[in-house]
Amino acid sequence: MKIVIVGAGAMGCLYGAKLSSVPTNEVYLLDVWKDHINAITDQGLLMEEQGTFIKYDKVKATSEADCIGFCDLAIVFVKSTFTSEAVKSNRAVFGPNTIALTLQNGLGNIDIISEEIGSNNVIAGTTAHGATILGPGKMRHAGSGKTIIGELDGNISHRIENIAQTLIDAGLETDISDNVLGLVWDKLLVNVGVNALTGITQLYNGELLNHPEIEEILEAAVKEAEKVALSKGIKLSFNDPVAHTKQVCTATAANKSSMLQDILNQKQTEIDMINGAIVREAVVVGVDTPVNMVLTNLIKYLQKLK
Repeated sequence: MKIVIVGAGAMGCLYGAKLSSVPTNEVYLLDVWKDHINAITDQGLLMEEQGTFIKYDKVKATSEADCIGFCDLAIVFVKSTFTSEAVKSNRAVFGPNTIALTLQNGLGNIDIISEEIGSNNVIAGTTAHGATILGPGKMRHAGSGKTIIGELDGNISHRIENIAQTLIDAGLETDISDNVLGLVWDKLLVNVGVNALTGITQLYNGELLNHPEIEEILEAAVKEAEKVALSKGIKLSFNDPVAHTKQVCTATAANKSSMLQDILNQKQTEIDMINGAIVREAVVVGVDTPVNMVLTNLIKYLQKLK
């Protein structure tokens, strides 16, 4: 299978490396970070797993979509704020039969990609893997987890089975869901409760639960998001999303959230696709979301300080 990873950050590199280990796959990492691309081209991709570095030299890296051409599968891993730009500027890899899989955080990526290539060519999913970039051409696989993918209409199609098997063959544990939109919202609700609060307070995930005044805000933000989801007819996987979010905080206690990392590194965050998305969707269904509005605006203020 000819596969392109659009966005060679930590997660993109993880999936690109694993998929390139299958001899029948032709895998490309597509990214604008020149030093990173050059390092991978010169020395291969170095991935640390359990303290040992493994070189993946079968994966190809480039910043030029035209050099790749149409692919069978395009896995989109750019930050949600760059989804539109990434798909439009790399249109050369999206042929009429290319399937785009978004494993990104946040809400709205499916619609953005669909606008460019058509919703029939888009599938979605979530991943529980953890990864960190260590430098150009070098990253760490910080934690393993399950990948869950599905068709937008819930159909268990031949192509979704084929793509799932491709991921499994690469050593990526994968399940197929008939409710992938619900899974996207499941993950969104966790991000709603964790990301903005860690970005504002600069606390690690687990530390949010050590402060009752912060924990109360987490609960309120997730409850607002749950109300929006249910008003939209979304089928969530958890009866108590607040409890689930707290479980994730405990399980990832030592993690520094991506939004906190962005704030510390003075980078643009994905706030508009997380808490900001809840605020936008709430207007459509007539739900009040004052807590998510405040969290969104505080993160936007912090972004202006860079």
